[in-house]
Amino acid sequence: MPTSREWHLVARPQGWPEPADFALVETEVPEPGPGQILVRNSFLSVDPYMRGRMNDVKSYAPPYELGKPMLGGAVGRVVASAADGIAVGDHVLHGLAWREYALLDAAHAVVVDPEAAPLPAYLGVLGMTGLTAYAGLLRVARFAEGETVFVSGAAGAVGSQVGQIARLKGAARVVGSAGSDEKAALLVDEYGFDAAFNYKKAPVAEQLRAAAPDGIDVYFDNVGGEHLEAAIGALRVHGRAALCGAIAQYNATEPPPGPRNLGLLIGKRLTLAGFLVTDHQDLQPEFVREVGGWLREGRLRYRETVVTGIEHTLDAFLGLLRGENTGKMVVALPE
Repeated sequence: MPTSREWHLVARPQGWPEPADFALVETEVPEPGPGQILVRNSFLSVDPYMRGRMNDVKSYAPPYELGKPMLGGAVGRVVASAADGIAVGDHVLHGLAWREYALLDAAHAVVVDPEAAPLPAYLGVLGMTGLTAYAGLLRVARFAEGETVFVSGAAGAVGSQVGQIARLKGAARVVGSAGSDEKAALLVDEYGFDAAFNYKKAPVAEQLRAAAPDGIDVYFDNVGGEHLEAAIGALRVHGRAALCGAIAQYNATEPPPGPRNLGLLIGKRLTLAGFLVTDHQDLQPEFVREVGGWLREGRLRYRETVVTGIEHTLDAFLGLLRGENTGKMVVALPE
């Protein structure tokens, strides 16, 4: 059997993760036992939520164990199988990323078709990030045709899809924020946002007011902090916010200040709802059918930032936290 390289968390990061917090370890690959499959990973996902799992705190998912390989979405080719229903050569989606080879129970893998969509798409536009966008906008935020939508972190994998789904579903206006002029231009020119701004150039509230002078009905939050405060100020009566992430504070060493205008929730009768994509798996068939159709028709676009090599997985993750990606950040593992 081959050897496999895998990334272990060896220390809990304090603030921004450092390379010394991680180790790339070579291990032997075992034979699959009854009901198991061995997968040669082709693409790994790195996602903002992984930063939270590096902390030893109680949360919706258990923290990564020190000295053990980290977890995350991956897609790859089955190279050995002792399970019914999954054969050598099949491609599967599973949750054992940050490694070259993954041994897992077949019950925890989903067979995917590389002819229907490129393999990385199952980690992004047709995967967890895509379903996050779909469920968060349509179910959690209860978006309705004719409403104005603001999306923070809109050039990322989730945000770019949120804005496009809102447009395809008949939004009156879609506004996005991003971390550079180039990304802001991409939102308008390629993804069809009505307006976008670089949040680093001026206060978010000021730029949002200029982009949506009549206010907003829905806010999809990937950032938190200043963005959330600005959105609360801009939301109209009965506005809704879907709280997906707060990347602005993931590496904070002190509790960040909360929005200073929470009192507005009362008079405006606002709804702020946090959510996890895992609570909305029942939408998966509808999501794949509708989004898959938009992709085939060329009505929904997506981008990926691809980093090559298992040895660069940590670089990809840290780059994601710094906002160096456009669209979904994935790591390719050539065989």
